[in-house]
Amino acid sequence: MATAEPPQPWEQVDLLSLMAAPAVEAPEAPESAEAAVAEAASEPVPTAELNAIAAPQPAAEPAPPVEPMPIREASPAAPGQPLPQRLLILDTETTGLDPQRDRCIELGAVLFDLPRRSVLSQVSLLLPCDQNAAQAVNGIDPELTQQPQPWQQGLQWFEALLASADLVVAHNAAFDRQWFGIEPLPAIDKPWLCTMEDIRWPADRNLRSNPSVRDLALAYSVPVWAAHRALTDCIYLAQVFERCDDLEQLVQQGLEPRRLYRARLSYEERHRAREAGFRWNEPVSGAWSRRLSEREAALLPFPVVPVDGDQQRRSA
Repeated sequence: MATAEPPQPWEQVDLLSLMAAPAVEAPEAPESAEAAVAEAASEPVPTAELNAIAAPQPAAEPAPPVEPMPIREASPAAPGQPLPQRLLILDTETTGLDPQRDRCIELGAVLFDLPRRSVLSQVSLLLPCDQNAAQAVNGIDPELTQQPQPWQQGLQWFEALLASADLVVAHNAAFDRQWFGIEPLPAIDKPWLCTMEDIRWPADRNLRSNPSVRDLALAYSVPVWAAHRALTDCIYLAQVFERCDDLEQLVQQGLEPRRLYRARLSYEERHRAREAGFRWNEPVSGAWSRRLSEREAALLPFPVVPVDGDQQRRSA
């Protein structure tokens, strides 16, 4: 019977390799003027050129010292607003979809350093509950959540990670953010970035407009070993970020102000709105709509119109 292969470790960024100075080859030292003349004499060379070779040459200026390669610096998101350096990637598992009736039963978070493409710290904890109507989805047994474990201290550590972060990141952030500020989870007053709605992933990854975490991980060659557990999904996103060369630009564009737009297309052209990530009947009834920045709206191959302020507030 074949033995199972040992689990492969993460491929983390080697900071030493980033700091290493590239080797610079010094040019070969020229031979003496007499040797140069002798070599040139072996071929027919005009006298003027021969005299130029034999003439004494000015001393070459010393090469400037080679500076070590700096750690990648993030470009500013907007004038006066530097790009966030530390991202708190988080995910929740809940007993249902309604924060008024259901509750969060698992929290996972990873503190990620953007310039260095590396995980700094992480936390995962179960929150006690009596029942879990979503157990078939997330696989969390309510009895498991009631086992003795320091979840209160885990929440304190989460708040410490949150305090050190510049930006909160989640996949489908509109769902996750609604659980914070409801006991026992703390309120979050920092900006959010949604990796499903706000980031436009490169076209060469062949992703749909609103990819799942699983699809996003596979597009960046991140192994998928489980699903629907909070820390697992955070790890997938962190490893995608490690592999993403243009992450600064994606984050910068993802933080652009957005508003709700409605597509102006005929029924026969509705597939164009769907392919561009617009949703039918959500949140605008009877229309294809999506949140876009002004830049993204201008790049669309079909006309769109902004939704009025009242509808914007109802769908927020």
